[in-house]
Formats: sequence, structure tokens, C-alpha cells
Amino acid sequence: MPCTKKFLRLLTITSFVLLTAAIQSSETDFTQYVSTKLLEYRQVLPIEKAYLHLDKPYYVTGDTLWFKAYLAEGSVHWADSASNLLYVDLIEHRTGKNFALKQVRLDGGIGHGDLILTDSIPNGSYTIRAYTNWMRNFTEDFFFHKDIYVFGQDEHVPTAIPDKTDLQFFPEGGELVAGISTRIAFKAVDGRGLGQDVNGFVLNQSKDTVASFRNGHLGMGRFQFEAKPGETYSAFLKTKNGLVPLKFPEIKENGYTMIVDNLSNPLKMRIIAYAKIPDKIEVPVHIVAHSRGVIAFVAKGKIANKGLMMNLPTTELPDGITHLTLFNDENKPVCERLVFINHGRSLQVKINPSKTTYKPREKSEVEITVSDSAGKPVETSLSVAVTDAGQILQQPFDQNIVSYLLLSSDLKGFIEQPAYYFDPEKSERKIHMDYLMMTQGWSRFRWNDVLQDSLPAPKRFVEQGITLEGEVTRNNKKVQDKILLSVYLSSDSLSTFMTAESGANGRFAIYNLVFADSLKLRLQGMNKRGNQNLSFKLTPFMSPPMAIVKIPYYPITIDVQKLDEYLKRAAQDQEITRRIRESRERLLKEVTIKAKKNVPRDSRKLYSSADATVKITPQMAAGSMSVLDLLAGRVAGVRVSGSGMNASVSIRGNLGEPLFVLDGMPVDKDFITSLNVNDIESVDVLKGPGAAIFGSRGGNGVISVLTKRGNENYDYSQDIVPGVLVSKIPGFNVARDFYSPTYEVSNTISALPDYRSTIFWAPMLRTDRNGKAKLTYFNSDAATNVEIRAEVLSTYGLPGFGKSSYLVN
Repeated sequence: MPCTKKFLRLLTITSFVLLTAAIQSSETDFTQYVSTKLLEYRQVLPIEKAYLHLDKPYYVTGDTLWFKAYLAEGSVHWADSASNLLYVDLIEHRTGKNFALKQVRLDGGIGHGDLILTDSIPNGSYTIRAYTNWMRNFTEDFFFHKDIYVFGQDEHVPTAIPDKTDLQFFPEGGELVAGISTRIAFKAVDGRGLGQDVNGFVLNQSKDTVASFRNGHLGMGRFQFEAKPGETYSAFLKTKNGLVPLKFPEIKENGYTMIVDNLSNPLKMRIIAYAKIPDKIEVPVHIVAHSRGVIAFVAKGKIANKGLMMNLPTTELPDGITHLTLFNDENKPVCERLVFINHGRSLQVKINPSKTTYKPREKSEVEITVSDSAGKPVETSLSVAVTDAGQILQQPFDQNIVSYLLLSSDLKGFIEQPAYYFDPEKSERKIHMDYLMMTQGWSRFRWNDVLQDSLPAPKRFVEQGITLEGEVTRNNKKVQDKILLSVYLSSDSLSTFMTAESGANGRFAIYNLVFADSLKLRLQGMNKRGNQNLSFKLTPFMSPPMAIVKIPYYPITIDVQKLDEYLKRAAQDQEITRRIRESRERLLKEVTIKAKKNVPRDSRKLYSSADATVKITPQMAAGSMSVLDLLAGRVAGVRVSGSGMNASVSIRGNLGEPLFVLDGMPVDKDFITSLNVNDIESVDVLKGPGAAIFGSRGGNGVISVLTKRGNENYDYSQDIVPGVLVSKIPGFNVARDFYSPTYEVSNTISALPDYRSTIFWAPMLRTDRNGKAKLTYFNSDAATNVEIRAEVLSTYGLPGFGKSSYLVN
């Protein structure tokens, strides 16, 4: 919390007091300009970040994938974002086919759900993806992606690895300029996109070796280099098959370079800038630093013959990536560099099982404590996964919520072993992180986009509920005039009536519907001339396409023995599940029940009985234009004047019109008269005391219209009415409860073998004011090592991750 407050105070600071004499602090025009542009960009196009915590890294067909969803604001990672709807889908790598789509409701930036990996899903590699409608305004690269593998029951460990090496060079700051010493980073990956050990050298045009290189971590490293004016260079990679020529960066005779030292001093970073510009002895420049789009500092100085050096404090910068840009005297970006700030301000998550060793099927009691970096307790939501390590091999330094929010979510491309860079036991992690900063591209935005005169309006909006969209046509042609729409939505426990209007192009949309599972929809429309000969077409949600992985791709590391154990136990577990389901289905002997027939009450009727009821037949509907025409002359005391849309009605001589009710919902007369008479089942008239249930609104009587489609027993497939669309629309997915057996009571189920791979899953656990949460569950039959992993995101944007283990024997 303290570090967040400091960072928020930092947002109001437009520049730091610079520590070098070369810096001029009097000129603030550019500072104000770039700060305003970045603020405007964040206001018009704010960033959202989604993250999923999965129960395990791989699955088997027939298994269930459990997930906890987190959604955060992109700059300071506050948990409560504007969007309340998160899409989660499952994309197969070989075909790009979407095998599942969930609409997850978020409350305070959190939600949870599951995906059932049915037997019809082919085994192979998949990406589980999470995004909001707002996130679709930006590149798909910044959706949440997690690669998983779904094994078949008899599958073996994949071993094919494409024999291929891709090595690229990255001059620090972006360019190599002749006569200026700088550093060149490099990154080498194999055919799977994973880091590969390499070494090689650089030759000048005289074939003399001027530099050599060898990777330091996951195929990454860097070396010092100075290009001589007029020289050309070539690079070679050493392999077991000989030397392989590499593409070396272009060398420019003029330009800018920037070197950043973020490792020597934990309290400040050193920036050294050089320039080689014809006819210029001194070059005015600005250096702009921002963290996730929020200005950190703007510094002004002049690059002389010996360059420009700045020492800038880092203590107030937030944890995560800071983006440095060097602007020339024309205020154009000429050099860029990423640095990573890690003050260790993430939440501390401690997991304490009550014992170090348990027996099979013994109850485990686990206490989890969450505190900030100062040791103060944090009250927040967290998710916990407990897995059998004998079956599930956790991936080395796999992605967690800390590494994702602070690192991977702000970089384009795949980050291998991201959690490695946050492990305090890895002494070289900071220099290896610097290698990553020099070789991995930043692409949240481009300065050209930020600094343009006007920003384009976003194409997609923030969703706080389900969106119902569609189009009105007549004779397969777009309708030019506006159409008044009546919408009736119903389910077993919900019914609602609403109105809408199509646009001039026939498109219509209803926003922010909040309902679970699915709803029955009846949509009806009529233009101003009363023409109902309309057709409606709903626009289903289309998930964004994802690039197909062409090469054989295996995104996980597998232990052969553990995989065999997992596949065997998974088959047993699914067979047990089937037996449990069958045991719940018992065939009963024939039983005769004698009782009076109980006619169920129509839920659309608030009243017990009507004073008069008119049952509508096809013959009656054929000669009528509206509901009021159907009543004319058929009910005593009801007087109808006029006909069609212009008709008026009164009951028992009352001067005012009666209350109109459609399938239990009060509506106005215009909607009643716009109904298609072929869709009406019956009309009830309440004249006297029966109307009192509606209060003063029923003082002039009540006309209650009941439609065929409003009847819960109506068969929609048997009746097609012009101008009416009947369908079902999906809503928020209802998350299932994770099943965990209880062995304190002996029963038939407890006699069956139990070898769950996911022993326990608690997605919506919450710590108390002391920062503590407790969970209890029963272990399986396996004598194994049990791993516990917990992930957390506080309301104020601090992520946390913790893990622990114990033995079962």
C-alpha cells in the first residue's frame, strides 16, 4: 500500500531535479507536452490486463480445467476494472479452432469458472485465452495466453524437436553508430521458441575477430562493440556442423546511442547518451521515462563530444518495466530502452500446512498468511491449487500472477520461465533480466500514436453485462426506417420486458444484461406504419482469430514416469466418476399415487381469477388487427372505440384507460396494440375487486394479455409468426463447485479408490483482517508429495505468489 501511494504522488510530478550540471530545468514546454499526451492516451485508451490461475499445467481428455480470473487496470494494477465480463476460450494450435467459450462474470475484478475437456476434444497443444471486449481495441498479443497440453488416454510423451536455431542481435538503444562504443544484446531460440545455448564471433572486413559472444541465460547475452567508420562486419554461429553466417545489424554513420546501467546502484540508474550529428557540436535532447504509460520523469540536457551522463533516482519508481526514450532536438524519438525495477514490493504469501506428513485420506489443515513488504496483514481474495506431485510436474519457473502483471503482460512475445526473474535465490537474475529487457520488444503503444494531434475513438466498448445485438431486415434487405422493438426475456426464475429501437441501418443492440446460464428471448418489432413483415437475425459473439502454430508444438515439460502415472490414474478416476453417477440412478418399482389433480398456477397471473377471459382462436385472429379488436363486443362492460393502432378502450364507463399487462409485466397501450394477434393466447379482463391487486394503477380496470410464447409450456419450434423472433441467448457461465470427498463418514463412495491429480481447488478464498485464511480437505489414496500454490492480487494492485508442500505416506 505505501509504495502505491508513492507512485500515485509521482503521477503529479512532471520532472525530477536532475543531478548533473548539463541538465536545464527551466524549460518545461516539452515536459508538459509529452506528459499531457501520455495522460490523454491513457484516458482515451486505458489498458486492462487479464490473468488466469489454472489448477495445473496439463490435462487429459475427460478432465476438468479449473481457473480463477483476475482483471486489473493496466497502469497501477488496481483489481477493480471497468469491465464486468471476461471471455475465456480454448484454441487448438494445429487448426486454430475454438473448442470452448465461457462468459465469466467479474465482481471487483475477480471471477472463476471451469472448462470440461470432453472426450470429443482432440489431444494436443492448446492455448487458453482471456480477454474483455475493451481489450479487443488493441493487438491480440496482449490478451492473456497460457499454453497447455491435453493428453489422450494412451498417449506417449512427445519427443520431436525441430532442429533449428534463430539468433538475432539487438544494439542497445536501437542503433549501431560508427565510432561510438556500445553494447549489443542477442537472443537465440530453437524450433520450439525456447532459449538455446550458443557461441560465436564477429569478423571485420579483414577477417580479424573483433568480438565474440556466448549466451548467459536461456540463449541471451550481450557483448561490447564499437564499429569503425567505413568498416563492414559479419557474424558467425558455431555449431556441431560448422559455422553458420548470421545477419549483423546495420551500421550508421550518424545517429544516437543510449546506454543504461540499472544494476550497479540499487537507488539510481545511470544513463549515458551519445550523438554523432553533422555540423553539430552540442545536441539538445530530452529523456522521457514512463512506467506503464504513467510519466516517471522528463529530463533535458545536451549531448557534447564526450556524451551526456545522467544519474536518476529509482526509489520512487514502481516495480515493473520502465520505458526510456531519447528525443532529439526535433522532439522525435531516436533511442529506446527498457529497464526493470524490482524493489520487492509484491505481497508475501506464506503457506503453512499443520503437519509436514499426512496419511492417505487424512484431513489436511492449511493456513495461508498474506502480508505486504512491510509485514502488515492484507485482507484480499486469493486462489489455491493443491496437486499430486506424483502425477503433475509443475513447469520450471512457470508464469504466476507476479511475473505476468509486472513482466510478461507488458512485453510482446513468449517469455520463457518468467518466474525465474523473481526468485530471490537466483543470484544472477537481475543481469539476466537486463538481457531480457534488451532483447524483448515493447509494443503496448508507439510514440507516433501517442503524439498524434487527435486520437481515434475506440471501436469497442466496455461491457458490464451481456450484449444482445442483431439486425432487422425485410425481404432480406436492410430496413431504412427505425423499428420499435419489444423484447421479452424469461427463464425458470426470471421474466422481464423491455423496449428498444433499431438504428437507421436496421441494427439494434441491448447492453448490460445480467443473467446466468441462458434466457428465452422473444423479439417483436413494428415500423411506424404498423408493418410487421420483418425478419430478425441475432449477431452471435465471434471470438478473435488466433494464429495457427505450424510446427509441432509441445508447450510443457513432462516427466515420463509422472505422465504414465497421471494417465493411468486419470482413467481410473473417470471410471470411478461414471460409477458414482450410475449409483445415483436407481430403478424404482411401479408406484400408484391417488390424488386430486393439481392444476399449476400460471406464474404470469398475479390475480387468482379474471372477471372475463377471451380465448383467442385462429378464426378470431384472422379478422382482427390488434388486441383491442379482439375484445370489441366480446366482454360485457368493455367498450372499444376505433380500430387497430387508433383504438381506445374503457371498462365500465371509466374516463381513464385501463392498465395494460403483458405476460405479467405492465406495459403501455402502444405495445399492446402493436402485438401480432396470432401470437396471443388469451386476454383476461379485471373489472372490479380483482384489479385491486395492482393498486391505484388498476383503478380503471386491467386488461391482461397472455401470449403463446409467454407460456412456459409453449413449443417454440411449432409456430413461426411474422415479425417475431424466438430464440435462446447464452448468459454468464455458472461455475461448478469443485468436488472434494469427505472421509469422516463411511459410505459407498468412500470405498472406491481415490487418485485425484488436483486434490483441492479453492478459487474464491479470502483472508481476514489479520491476513489469514484457512482451508481443509482430505488427501487422496496416493503416497506422494503434495504441492500447494496460491496466487493473490490486492485491491490496490499488489500481486503475490506462494508455494509449499508436504508428504503423504
